[in-house]
Amino acid sequence: MSGALVRLEGAAIGYGRRPLLEGLDLAVAPGEFLAVVGPNGGGKTTLLRTLLGAHAPVAGRVVRREGLRVGYVPQREHVDTIWPFTAGEVTLMGRVPGLGPWRRPGRADRAEAGRALARVGVEHLAEKRFGELSGGQRQRTLIARALVADPELLALDEPTSGMDPAAELGLMDLLRDLQRNGDLAIVMVSHRLEAVANYARALAFVDKDRALFRVGSLDAMLRPDALGALYGRAVAVREEAGRRLVYPLPSNGNGEELR
Repeated sequence: MSGALVRLEGAAIGYGRRPLLEGLDLAVAPGEFLAVVGPNGGGKTTLLRTLLGAHAPVAGRVVRREGLRVGYVPQREHVDTIWPFTAGEVTLMGRVPGLGPWRRPGRADRAEAGRALARVGVEHLAEKRFGELSGGQRQRTLIARALVADPELLALDEPTSGMDPAAELGLMDLLRDLQRNGDLAIVMVSHRLEAVANYARALAFVDKDRALFRVGSLDAMLRPDALGALYGRAVAVREEAGRRLVYPLPSNGNGEELR
């Protein structure tokens, strides 16, 4: 895709010389909201890290726009909650890579950190210790840390993992608003299709055990054939109160789905 921020071309992803998935073509355009969906251990995080340059592809290539600014939000469980830092200090860490050697964050950097916290709705928590925050507040702080570097691409790995439904909905509303209010592209990894079906513009289904990689628009990927490839059974998509809900259909015990 011409003008893409990052793209995979005939890529194989994996570790060492052993590919998990092969022949992958994928492009992320400015302003895109792509959700990478599949089971735990299916290769989603490997795909994301390959896009970001943390892993080299086993084959093929990854092409990134020169000077691409990326904000990365890791899985919350991988961030140590015993950090002796406040939410404001954690956010300020996002400014450090762009400062250059021997420079320390200054007044302008702290002001940017405050604005980033305000963008995610937790500016009032700037002086609170990171370890004392709720799970949702920590995640918003980590998003602020990513945003403070003014990224063109925001990459998130399972950002709603472990959240209750209300917190998950609030975080997804936040990501939608961030993406709508500019040219920010979002790539989000999730094992829950239900979490992204009302927000993403495009979906990529990934499952190394099924040798599955399929990408397309939201409407195309919510069709029965694509959903069946992901779940290995018939799946229904219904709308209730204006929201899409995904239902794997139960079996009657004879291998036939009940409708």
